[in-house]
Amino acid sequence: MTRAEGAETGLPIRIVAVAGARPNFTKIAPLLRELNARSRFETCLVHTGQHYDAAMSESFFADLGIPAPDVNLGVGSGPHGAQTAQVLMQMEPLLVERRPDALLVVGDVNSTLAATLAAVKLGIPVAHVEAGLRSFDREMPEELNRILTDAVSRWLFTTERAGGENLLREGVPQDQIHMVGNVMIDTLLAKVAEARQLDTLERLGLEPDGYALLTLHRPSNVDEPEQLGRLFGVLEEIHREIPIVFPAHPRTVAAIGKLLGGEAPGLHMVEPQGYLDFLRLMSDARLVLTDSGGIQEETTALGVTCLTLRHSTERPVTVSEGSNTIVGTDPETIRSEVRKVLEGHGKKGRVPELWDGSAATRIVDVLERDLRGSA
Repeated sequence: MTRAEGAETGLPIRIVAVAGARPNFTKIAPLLRELNARSRFETCLVHTGQHYDAAMSESFFADLGIPAPDVNLGVGSGPHGAQTAQVLMQMEPLLVERRPDALLVVGDVNSTLAATLAAVKLGIPVAHVEAGLRSFDREMPEELNRILTDAVSRWLFTTERAGGENLLREGVPQDQIHMVGNVMIDTLLAKVAEARQLDTLERLGLEPDGYALLTLHRPSNVDEPEQLGRLFGVLEEIHREIPIVFPAHPRTVAAIGKLLGGEAPGLHMVEPQGYLDFLRLMSDARLVLTDSGGIQEETTALGVTCLTLRHSTERPVTVSEGSNTIVGTDPETIRSEVRKVLEGHGKKGRVPELWDGSAATRIVDVLERDLRGSA
């Protein structure tokens, strides 16, 4: 008797959930809470260690109330191919041992794709949360991870209508696509009141609505000295009008050291922040400048103006309905768009459909129905 055939005899539904990088933690947290609240599920959390800063990982786990991982693969950093291969090699025996009914993956990092490949080769169905997002820029490693993960997943849980439309164009059957909302926003809504009680601004000498927040880490922005120097040039100019707080990503710090001779940009640079401190910074910022995908969504949920320092986005609803504007990397355009915000014309937008804090519930409802045969 297979586990699926024996589901109605009282066997638990075994789920292996995978998180590899800090953006994954905010997505996996509400899913784990929902799974663990239902007696039918037995979960195993695998942290691949793709983001290997132990202190930051522990901080995120504590801030988000995530239990300690059942397994930590500790793959660390490295070239994309090597990192993907390490996760694939370690996930295969783990899945053979655990024999889950389904693998649950989130987002678009290398760990997402590698774990998915390990599962499908063993005949284990995969649920991909945040499916269908497309930037249509295949030079982005995340875009390749998204396309390949979606192509072999059994359940595709989308955050916005465009995700489902992309999947249908790629030939995914309609009954595998589920519009459920955004689990990252589940976490934000659950934690924003707590974050607003912190003294983050006071500790950093900031006033609400009196600063801009910057994140910068994409290879296209930080791996070329000319590009990085051009961006910092215009950002330092803006910093003279409104303080720019810059929690520097380790990748960017390394790039500054390697490409710019170690000279720190003239911004308000601070250490990487835990989830709650960063949420406080984001919620009280006059505007956010970023090249991150997730931050485009979080600022939309908060109604905070976001200027995205990229030429495309895989999250179009943040532009069509939310508070996000794609400004690219041309200094004059960045300067002009910031000026509009400072003159009181910042975009606020509205919260998209189903970004209501219940995405994880919808996802687990579908998995429970399909894996137990219940109505």
